[in-house]
Amino acid sequence: MLKLGTFLAISLLAAGQAASQTPPPTPSAPPPAGASASQAAPQQPAQTPARPAGTTLPLCGGLYQIGAPSRLPPAGSAPVVYQVGPCFEKQGGSPVVDPQTYLYYMELKNHVSVPSSNRWVAYDDKIEQVMEADFKRLWATNFLDDLAVETFDYTFSNGVVGKVILYNMEERQRVKIVDYVGSKKIEMSKIDEELKKKNLQIRLDSFLDQATVRKVAGVVRDLYAEKGFEYADVKPEIKPVSTQSKTVNLTFHITEGPKVKIENIDFQGNAAIADGKLGSKMKENKEPNRWIGWMMGGGTYKEGKFEEDADKVQAYYRERGYVKAQIGQPQLKILEDSKDGRTRQVELQIPVTEGPRYKIGTVDFTGNTVVKTEGLRPLFRMGEGEWFNEKLIRKGFEKAREVYGSAGYFEFTGAPEYSFPNDPDPNNPAAAAGPPAPNAAPGAAAKGKTDQPVVNVTMRLEEGKQYFVNRITFAGNTTTRDNVIRREIRLFEGGVFNTEALKYSVRRINQLGYFKNLEGDAIDVQKTPGAENQVDVRLKVEEQNRNQITFGAGVSQYEGFFGQLAFQTSNFLGRGETFSVSAQQGNRAKNYQVGFTEPFLFDRPITAGIDVFNQEIQYIGQFTQASRGMNSVWGFPAGAFSRYFVSYSYQNVRVKDLNPYYSQAASLANNPFLADTLLTNQGGERRISKIGPSYIFNTVDNPIFPTTGRKLTLGMELAGLGGNSKFYTAKSEGILYKALNKRTSIGMRAAFEYINPYGNTLAIPIFEKLFLGGEYSIRGFDIRSVGPRDLASGIVIGGNKSLLFNGEYLINIAGPVRLVLFADAGQVRDRGENFGWREDIKVRTVNNTLSAADALSALYATSGFIPAQSADIKTIGTAAAFKASTGAEIRFFMPVLNVPFRLIFAANPSRTGVLDNSFQPEKKFKFRFAVGTTF
Repeated sequence: MLKLGTFLAISLLAAGQAASQTPPPTPSAPPPAGASASQAAPQQPAQTPARPAGTTLPLCGGLYQIGAPSRLPPAGSAPVVYQVGPCFEKQGGSPVVDPQTYLYYMELKNHVSVPSSNRWVAYDDKIEQVMEADFKRLWATNFLDDLAVETFDYTFSNGVVGKVILYNMEERQRVKIVDYVGSKKIEMSKIDEELKKKNLQIRLDSFLDQATVRKVAGVVRDLYAEKGFEYADVKPEIKPVSTQSKTVNLTFHITEGPKVKIENIDFQGNAAIADGKLGSKMKENKEPNRWIGWMMGGGTYKEGKFEEDADKVQAYYRERGYVKAQIGQPQLKILEDSKDGRTRQVELQIPVTEGPRYKIGTVDFTGNTVVKTEGLRPLFRMGEGEWFNEKLIRKGFEKAREVYGSAGYFEFTGAPEYSFPNDPDPNNPAAAAGPPAPNAAPGAAAKGKTDQPVVNVTMRLEEGKQYFVNRITFAGNTTTRDNVIRREIRLFEGGVFNTEALKYSVRRINQLGYFKNLEGDAIDVQKTPGAENQVDVRLKVEEQNRNQITFGAGVSQYEGFFGQLAFQTSNFLGRGETFSVSAQQGNRAKNYQVGFTEPFLFDRPITAGIDVFNQEIQYIGQFTQASRGMNSVWGFPAGAFSRYFVSYSYQNVRVKDLNPYYSQAASLANNPFLADTLLTNQGGERRISKIGPSYIFNTVDNPIFPTTGRKLTLGMELAGLGGNSKFYTAKSEGILYKALNKRTSIGMRAAFEYINPYGNTLAIPIFEKLFLGGEYSIRGFDIRSVGPRDLASGIVIGGNKSLLFNGEYLINIAGPVRLVLFADAGQVRDRGENFGWREDIKVRTVNNTLSAADALSALYATSGFIPAQSADIKTIGTAAAFKASTGAEIRFFMPVLNVPFRLIFAANPSRTGVLDNSFQPEKKFKFRFAVGTTF
């Protein structure tokens, strides 16, 4: 830190003199709070009496003196500017801020006489104007607590007066330490985070600002109030560390007080709507649930959130015709304090003024020139004589914004105005919220006082200007190429700025899954500078890793123990192409595959993909399927969010390692098509050539963690154009996601599948037959365990048609973690059987004894058991046809592997007749680990 001598030496250098310093007279008081610099600056600087010629002039505490110059001005000259400098007498002569900073704001330093060069600057009105401007600039730096500009006369030996001008300054205090004492319920990190949001950080070594200190104390109080500590007190304390360096310690003393808990809520003045219904509309301040309040978090009073709750209650009234309903400020009635003083039970008393219930009178529009009234009226679904409902007005304006926004009028605004022609309250003529409707008859307000209260509604519209797109730019796409994003955009540079097309484009980009969801500030629309009626659209994306590199070993229900090395990306080289290569070897599964898909072939929205594979998978207790072949697919746009696909596949499939029970004479006799199904008559091998069209409509917002949207899939396949198997399939699937709020959403799926042979193919191959069970269909059951079962062996042989229903309630816990509550149900039927609510329980009896066909027995799992040759099939009862599972799963996203991992706990309430893969009756509860999603 520089001493004042150094500072003066710098500032007096222009005068060519060696500066010395003694204290000036007491500085003037600082400008009053709120005064402008011009008000605070002195018009005539204070002066001291002239001293005898040739003597020294002490300044700034007597440490330095001003002496005679090396050369004198001409005798008889007017007063001249002799020397200029700053002074910090009140803080010991030591400024905290670099002296050069103050000199930067002092223009007067350039208007000082230079005796050695015989250049003299007259002290006149212009100099005083420069001094005043300096004062304003210095005060505006916000560095100072006190500032005064003073002049001193030094009389030269020839009688000429030299003006010595000092800027007498006292700097503001600086913060050395910031402390929060007494904070137990709120962590320091939470306080710092909230201060950052409000841009109220008190940085160390920054100037102390009392207004900021008060605001920080207020923020801390509000934080405590949000946690229910309504009586928390925050007192700042300032203690000097050093008067010379002007540093202080700032301590916020926090007294938390008791936590305020709402025992009950009493709405006062409500007659039309009960307390319970009104209280249910409050989200933050609500009565505790007597049974699960510990989980729902109710019962804490949050003053800062009450206005939002009051708005919800008032909106509920207005949706039921009470246009003038008002919710007053709450009163806290203290009921009791806990013995330890930590909590305080209160009754929240909320005054309510309901007013009369109104019906709709007239509905008019004003200000609309682009869209005619006839086009706007259907958007507001309200008619004369109906009960007033403000919700319909809000929805109407939302639809109107969409209509105007699609035509480029993105600044469109509108608001309703109300008039009350027969207001029943004669003492409140000012209750009307607006002027009478344009078509209201003269004197209408003065008649019909006994009629049903009526409100006339006028929709006042501000259409604004029509805007066009100037430029569309992207930021943040470090891997993905611009053209990959731009081809999803349905806005065009030079075209109308269609806000609905922008929303549509954002949804398409989010569906790619290449980036974190585009929302909020990431979608930036700004008016083009210097251009009329044009906007620039800037989309700021944040890349997500869409590359999956997997290596190592694992275990799953489907593959068993396995080792794997794989690479898969849905954004290959940033081009939006899908490429995968994998090699997997395990005790139950082998898989070698290479695939590539181009979504925009020849820069047109045509999908082309192909993959080749060689795989083998063992189905426990049944058979091993070995396949090799290829698949190809071609896709074409069909409309918004929809595409047509044509696929072709050719594969050679072998069935081996058959369970011996499949080949038992009793099993083959029980099912005449079983041999064909198992390919035992064809050497265990089939060649299948399939082709088929499909249609997909998809508006689901995100492929990994969806929250809203619909997906419809319809498809058919025909096998028989080559190969030695002939059959056809039909598939349909519908998926719906709906967001309930920011944290929760629901998902539902319904799927139907049908397969049937034709021509000389009498039976469907076992690997093409339909099964359910596993984490991708019915979560509580083992894979391929739900379906028609051979009564002789007890082995599932599958069916030719299936129904599946899934429901999920998804809760965002934190970041990439979700809690999913689910319910699954499905059934599989074979040829000649129909879907139903109930199914027969059949058993196979031999010599009046139950055989292994009884699904509640495990005898057929005993090695060497051979059913008798003669048997009867009997029905012993019925069971639910839909096999159902319900439970919960934790689903969390692993960024490195780029797939969701799942921990599933399931209960199986409807499981009669189902065996697990160990040929034991399916358990009531199941816990398992899985990856991916069910749908």
